[in-house]
Amino acid sequence: MPPFTVRLAGAARAAALGAALAAVLCAPTSAHAQIEVRMWTLLSGGDGARMAALVERFNASQREVRVTSTTLKWGEPFYTKVITSSVVGAGPDIATVHLSRMTNLAGGGVLRPIAPGELAEAGLNPADFYPRQWEKSQHAGKTYAIPLDLHPLVLYYNKTLVGKAGLLGQDGQLKPIEGIDALTDAFRAVRQATGRPGMTMESNQSSYAVWRLWLTMLAQRNAPLIQNGRFAYGAAGVDSLARISSWFARGYAQSGLNYAASTSQFIGGNAGFMINGVWEVPEMLRATANGTLGFEYGIVSMPRMYGNQSVWADSHAFAIPASEGKPMPPQKLRAAMRFIAFVSRNSLGWAQGGHVLAYRPAAESPAALALMPNRLYADVPRHVVYAPDAWYMGAAGPLEAMASKYLPAALSSQLTPAQALRMFETEAALLLRKRAPRY
Repeated sequence: MPPFTVRLAGAARAAALGAALAAVLCAPTSAHAQIEVRMWTLLSGGDGARMAALVERFNASQREVRVTSTTLKWGEPFYTKVITSSVVGAGPDIATVHLSRMTNLAGGGVLRPIAPGELAEAGLNPADFYPRQWEKSQHAGKTYAIPLDLHPLVLYYNKTLVGKAGLLGQDGQLKPIEGIDALTDAFRAVRQATGRPGMTMESNQSSYAVWRLWLTMLAQRNAPLIQNGRFAYGAAGVDSLARISSWFARGYAQSGLNYAASTSQFIGGNAGFMINGVWEVPEMLRATANGTLGFEYGIVSMPRMYGNQSVWADSHAFAIPASEGKPMPPQKLRAAMRFIAFVSRNSLGWAQGGHVLAYRPAAESPAALALMPNRLYADVPRHVVYAPDAWYMGAAGPLEAMASKYLPAALSSQLTPAQALRMFETEAALLLRKRAPRY
């Protein structure tokens, strides 16, 4: 074999050995292997897509941690699985939850508290979150969740129909509406001027909108829902439900619509107003961009119907299931907190889903403050109210489920408001007397 051939073969072997050595040196070792963080989420639709994009961005930003996300069915199925899996020590590393469920989840031992030092190590400071959301993430003096957003009820309006009813100002925006009578008159005016419903919202059996609106009205009237373990709203609660029911009885709104039908009614240009959460903003943006909306829309915070401008809201948050008997290793906890901190700092895309951000540096950035239509309801964080703290309260919680059985019946005139509330109270009284569960 010629000498140059031998030298070439030796060089090839040396190169191969060098490449193999480099691969070994660059590959994760057992001490520094990539850490997998499993997340369970109840976020679907546009919210699910935005969270998936944040997960992808985080995974692409570094090599040490990889987050995998699994979407479960929204509501009680999700919470049942989180509770059960945590109790048997098979929970995910992170779960997205509602802050309205903190008393139930944290008080029931489902979630692991997050220590001040663990927050600090991740670069998260409680002062960087809005006080009301941070307060709601606490239980018994400890932090159990990192708030992501705030999603309140708002009032959407169709400028074409509302304009025909004389409700727009010179600037093309909705004239101020003050008081329950003025709001009712606005719905009536659209109906009379256009022949179309003045307002739409979900109103079928098992719908949640009337519960959220009713809690808003109670808060505006300073009427407590529960005091000393008993329902305490009294005549104010009956009157508030009667006011909502009257919109349907008078033909200002169509009863019996499920969520999809009510939103379609508004997006199709067949209702002047829509009472819904800010989570419908992406659909409005999509329809506008596609040229399929057919009208210009606006959004305002829920009007002051009574003594103040309180409005129901809830928040998504990140929490760490306790997983009984299988405490999270320190390195995995650091990895989970690293992801949560990344999402907090890079949450502008989350705001594009209509949500009000909970992390102040992101929420108060020039880009977030300029975001439309979010800035149309930028004042809402000052007025939000959550469901009261109790183990049976919160998103898809037992009390909300019971309310959704009876309150919608008042909108369709199957029951009077007094009857609907009496039946609700009768069934729910058992919950109020029941000891909070420890799972």
